Amino acid sequence: MEAMNGSLPFPMYENLNQDSAIRQFCAARVQQEQGGEWGEILLEMDLCPHFDCTPPLATSEVEEIVDSFFNVECYEKDNANKSSDDENGLLNQYPEEGLQDFSEIDGFYYDGDVPMMMTKEGELEECGSCNDLGFCTVMEPSIKDVVDQGLHLVQLLLACAEAVGCRDTQLADTILSQIWSCVSPWGDSLQRVSYCFAMGLKNRLCLLQNVNSDGSFSNGASDVSLITREEKNEALDLLHQTTPYIAFGFMAANDAISQAATRKDSLHIIDLGMEHNLQWPSLVRTLGSRAEGPPKLVRITGIIGVQDPLELEASLKGLVEDASSLGIHLEFKLVAEPVSTSVLTDEKLELREGEALFVNSFLHLHKHVKESRGSLKTILQTIKKLNPVLLTMVEQDANHNGPFFLGRFLESLHYYSAIFDSLEASIPRTSPERLKIEKFHFAEQICNVIAFEGSNRIERHERADQWRRQLARAGFQVVGMKCMNQARLMISVYGCDGYTVSSEKGCLLLGWKGRPIMLASAWLLHNAASS
Repeated sequence: MEAMNGSLPFPMYENLNQDSAIRQFCAARVQQEQGGEWGEILLEMDLCPHFDCTPPLATSEVEEIVDSFFNVECYEKDNANKSSDDENGLLNQYPEEGLQDFSEIDGFYYDGDVPMMMTKEGELEECGSCNDLGFCTVMEPSIKDVVDQGLHLVQLLLACAEAVGCRDTQLADTILSQIWSCVSPWGDSLQRVSYCFAMGLKNRLCLLQNVNSDGSFSNGASDVSLITREEKNEALDLLHQTTPYIAFGFMAANDAISQAATRKDSLHIIDLGMEHNLQWPSLVRTLGSRAEGPPKLVRITGIIGVQDPLELEASLKGLVEDASSLGIHLEFKLVAEPVSTSVLTDEKLELREGEALFVNSFLHLHKHVKESRGSLKTILQTIKKLNPVLLTMVEQDANHNGPFFLGRFLESLHYYSAIFDSLEASIPRTSPERLKIEKFHFAEQICNVIAFEGSNRIERHERADQWRRQLARAGFQVVGMKCMNQARLMISVYGCDGYTVSSEKGCLLLGWKGRPIMLASAWLLHNAASS
């Protein structure tokens, strides 16, 4: 997009019937807005959306997406600083400083010090000059031009998604070739998030070549990530440092645990899908400063899947020393198996009589939401049998598990555009940390939501009301979160206007400009709540 990144080209796709890109939405969203439920079993019909039962998507909704993509204040400030950046040579230094850690396979186009760019066919070629990358400034466009071109890019994305959903691979390839020239992993928030969605569409097109007669994917459809666990953990750590999204969940869950642990001397925390030790140092400090004195014993059992436990063990050993200095004896155990009913047993978890049991799920339970909700129901019922004092849950507050591909695409476009807008408002575009956050954390999520199906699609995020239904059916009752003031104080520390905190039927929500992003909640067993 020329208007949004110096001189990046923005070819207009003249033959595109833009009405077809936005004329339909998905039945799942209509049901959601009407308060209906999808039922216990969700059929995977997303490869061929049902257009006859869906209302038209208004132009205002497309404009809303662009508004959430496009932070006008940041754009104006960026333009004001652009000339000084050029004088200081910042833009020319950017490829070396910001992208040198990324290989070609990561999609950030640098072969050593040689800048590369993506052609309309999606191939890489060496750039002939700085003009190819848009680093030489041309006459600045008006805000109206920028928004108009943003509308056009969103329409291209929706048209491509509709073609993919209808298995029209030739049309999808044609539209995708137009999109490549308009997006960039190091541009503004619109270009960056559109690049991630374009990669997701490209991957789904590749998978369409391996479709079985029943519509499922095979062979090349296995979700083998090229991103290492170290890169994922680094991105999560950077996200924790630079935005409140992660810290919000830790703070809310830890506050609920510490309140429920009042006057209890022996605590046992089961951490479902544990991948890091970022959450627990603050809880240990809180328990160590209790008015009635610290608990005598705290046990942490992390169910870590198939990852190498060595790094986690080293981190937890440091936590043991910190806890000891506060008068707390801390023990930990790592279970190198996936979360399952066979792992969530008294014997496997070595539960002890008299200890207060807490189950914590940080961005994990959505991975058990399958085509049928039976998997999640089974896990929740197994947790219930453990008789925990409290279940704490932090999740993305998003509807990314609809049965229709086009609806899921549009919902995720709304959601991640808000996140990328918040990153635009708080982290410089030239920041290598921002590139890592977007590539190693959010881009992989987007690709999983967009490209994969069946057991390979694990990013099945749900809205707060859906979680309430599922947990209530499993025998849990929500406990009102009591840390609203602490949450507001916490987000003020990040020094970025736009973050919002609200409460909805016992759940605490963190949003960006009113759009919910994260939810935190705590749950008691129903019989315990009523006693």
